[in-house]
Amino acid sequence: MTIPSITTEQLRAVLSGPPENAAPWLQLAAEQGLPEAQTRFGQLLLEGRGVDRNPQEAVHWFTRAARVEHPMAMNMLGRCHELGWGVAADSIVAVYWYRLAALAGSDWGMYNYATALMLGKGVAADRATAFLWFRKAADLGHAKSVNVVGGFYEDGWEVQRDLEVAFDHYRRAADGGDFRGQFNYARLLADRNEMEAAIQWLRRAWQAGTDAFREKMLGFLAGSPRESLRELGTRLGAERSAR
Repeated sequence: MTIPSITTEQLRAVLSGPPENAAPWLQLAAEQGLPEAQTRFGQLLLEGRGVDRNPQEAVHWFTRAARVEHPMAMNMLGRCHELGWGVAADSIVAVYWYRLAALAGSDWGMYNYATALMLGKGVAADRATAFLWFRKAADLGHAKSVNVVGGFYEDGWEVQRDLEVAFDHYRRAADGGDFRGQFNYARLLADRNEMEAAIQWLRRAWQAGTDAFREKMLGFLAGSPRESLRELGTRLGAERSAR
């Protein structure tokens, strides 16, 4: 069997186009045994982009790629088992794949494995080890992990409390596009009375956040001792109701 070869640039060009154009090539390459294509095709199937949504088939392709230790595939297989996408939800199996993905160098695998360790979900809770994995992912530039490491320093978990280090991590997470990092950075900016910048970052966090996050954000703003933040909460709530 001839295994197709493709450069990183060629793969990027294929994936940068419409998903319905990428899907046939990825399916053919996946059937020919290319782990990267198996993983990417699995993501299209999972999300229903360019193909009919089929989580069960997505799990099939993630599993094939994970068996040859493809880092992204192992992480995605963990996600499927954690959330019950195309397979019965099983937090223990999810952690198994997250750990392998982390060991293989996947920043998302590190983040998800660390989250499981911190929450004790599918594995015994171990905040110290979770911090080490969050920090490894953060060192790779993973914005969500950078934000979580900032939280460890703000709260003094496993490290000496240091608001300056927390502030720097939140800034980096915010710049990296993590909406929770943007919110946390804005919080500490407000604590420094840098209100204009704080409001700008709060608006960016609002735009990028999930509905559940926005609801919590409105509660935070409504309870703020700062009038400008309470007013922002009122405006954001009104804008949401008007849509």
